[in-house]
Amino acid sequence: MVRIGAFFTGGVLTGIYFLDDLSFKLVMGLLAFFIFCFFLLRFYSKQNLFHVALGFFGLISVFLFGVVRLVFYNNKSDDNFLSKIEDTKAYEAIVQSVPEEKSKSWKVETEVVAVKTNRRPSSNVWQDVWQPVTGKVLLYVAKENQSVKEWHYGDRILVKGGPQVIKAPANPGEFDFRRFLSFKNISYQQFVRPDNIRFVSATSWKGFIYYSQEARAWSMKKINKYIIGEDERAIAIALVLGVTDGIDNDLQNAYAASGAMHVLAVSGMHVGIIYAIILFLFKPLNSFRWSKWVIAIISLILLWTFAFVTGLSPSVLRAVTMFSFIAFARPFGKRTNIYNTLAASVFVLLIYNPYLIMSVGFQLSYLAVLGIVYLQQPIYNLWEIENRIGDWVWQITCVSIAAQIATFALGLFYFHQFPIYFLISNLFVIPLSTVVLVVGIFLLLVSGFSPIASFTAIVLEWLIKALNWTVFKTEALPFSLVNNIHISRLQCWLLMGILLALVFLFEFRSVKWLYLSFILTFAFTFFQWSHFFDTIKQKQMILYSINNHQAIEFISSGQSYFASDSALLRDAERIRFHVQPNRLEHGVSRTEFIIPFSSKINGVRYFRWNNKTIAWIDAKGYKFQPKTSIDYVIVSNNCLKKKTFDKLKTDYVILDGSNSKKFVTYLVKEMESRKIAFHSVAQDGAFIF
Repeated sequence: MVRIGAFFTGGVLTGIYFLDDLSFKLVMGLLAFFIFCFFLLRFYSKQNLFHVALGFFGLISVFLFGVVRLVFYNNKSDDNFLSKIEDTKAYEAIVQSVPEEKSKSWKVETEVVAVKTNRRPSSNVWQDVWQPVTGKVLLYVAKENQSVKEWHYGDRILVKGGPQVIKAPANPGEFDFRRFLSFKNISYQQFVRPDNIRFVSATSWKGFIYYSQEARAWSMKKINKYIIGEDERAIAIALVLGVTDGIDNDLQNAYAASGAMHVLAVSGMHVGIIYAIILFLFKPLNSFRWSKWVIAIISLILLWTFAFVTGLSPSVLRAVTMFSFIAFARPFGKRTNIYNTLAASVFVLLIYNPYLIMSVGFQLSYLAVLGIVYLQQPIYNLWEIENRIGDWVWQITCVSIAAQIATFALGLFYFHQFPIYFLISNLFVIPLSTVVLVVGIFLLLVSGFSPIASFTAIVLEWLIKALNWTVFKTEALPFSLVNNIHISRLQCWLLMGILLALVFLFEFRSVKWLYLSFILTFAFTFFQWSHFFDTIKQKQMILYSINNHQAIEFISSGQSYFASDSALLRDAERIRFHVQPNRLEHGVSRTEFIIPFSSKINGVRYFRWNNKTIAWIDAKGYKFQPKTSIDYVIVSNNCLKKKTFDKLKTDYVILDGSNSKKFVTYLVKEMESRKIAFHSVAQDGAFIF
């Protein structure tokens, strides 16, 4: 299964990265050819000479099957895909997710089934026509429409207007939301006013997913009913159900800084605990011959019941699938090879949804399990402790070290930080989160008996308070977090190679692994220095693309000078999302808000940067200096007056995000007619020079 899982995963990744370059007919033809060759050798050759060829044809067939599965899962090639429909006036869609509450809207995933367009059929008369389509749309419905929270999986809705293609990131290094949603087969989004959407009908077919999401909604309702504290309620829902939407940024950052972020998603550790409890409860039956199959069947039922109640979230599906293979193999009297078990679960999950391979949680989960399986025991054997408590502490420490080694490179690449005290926090977080999970499940079981449920909820809330207290205290320790770490994707692979070479050095005691680690370290260092001279040492002026805001930054050798409107300065979340990634890439360690190379004259703010003069106007009543040569003019707040055009002496006009769409459209036409070069950050993304 390791070979099969690896080749199938390789095929899926090939399909993801080269989907547009692949000929589906060619892939299908090759798949048929290799399958034919495989069975031809399998049935008509008994000689050992052909065993290698048999394996080759079989594994290449598995690889091509991975490509084909990805192509079939991705429906963009369909003739009636949403992107091939023009002039959409309205569409009918099916709700595909539980409505998620945002600050100003409800977020809902939908599957479009029909669109209304204006077409000219054979009668040669234009008329509105409904036609079937495929494709998914992410809807943001204004908060005023409170009926949205009552929607269920499978409900039909009618939406006025057409969805918009999700745009690429507008600022350098910004999170690629379009790519993230493409892995969910979502290419469109729409912001809908309450009067532009109608509920059509409730779902006509209530299948497995419908009842699963209803079970999760019921579970969340029970936890919300009995747990009073807002933070405690959010952690309980995250640990028991795997839903992290309610956790605020401060609490989430505290868990990340203490190295305890992994407990906030139901993972293999949690499902393993549940499986261990199941085996412990049914241990008295082990003396009966028929008990193995009974325990296996009960284990599978209970594990998948847990997955069902959590709404079949991806993290739970991963873990439950893996432990299902372990539980199923036990009755045969065989110890399952954990690597085969992991590979088999990967294979099954990627057949179900090939895009799971691009999930950060999926990657970190499997790497952590591999690290624990391969490294935990050798590390544990380094120190033998006779004291039972000391031995228990050492076991947890070894698990944390093994998981951290395996996920170290990927953690730096995705999260740009490293928690220093992860060993200390996990000594308390792992046992506490285990107890919270067990008590949380027990709360759901007894939720129909109010006195017992109320008492259980009090215990659960105090356990979570202790867990949060531990996390915040760890975060408050000096130097608890090393952050603002930037490595490229190639450096991430090199770092994983270095760690793997060092592990093999101690495993096989061969000097060749030491040489390999030196070579990879040299390559890693080379690319780090290249990044330093190519990016960090270079000067940059950037006008960020942030809707309804002004933001300009000058960066040189780790020093930045930042100017923006006061509302953006107070919005730490927007700064983190739009501005911080570029600072991270350019190694910014200091930010100043007073810019020494700027001056304000007659309402115009001038900057002298890199031998260029930049003029910034953000309010009416300005007047340009008559003899000043201006290279760039930045326009904010719709303040460029028409009569100024004739007096405007510049090579380039830049429109920032604070201008209205109507003003930008008008100004673009004016500048095109006057042959003035321009750049709109709303349309073209951030401006950089």
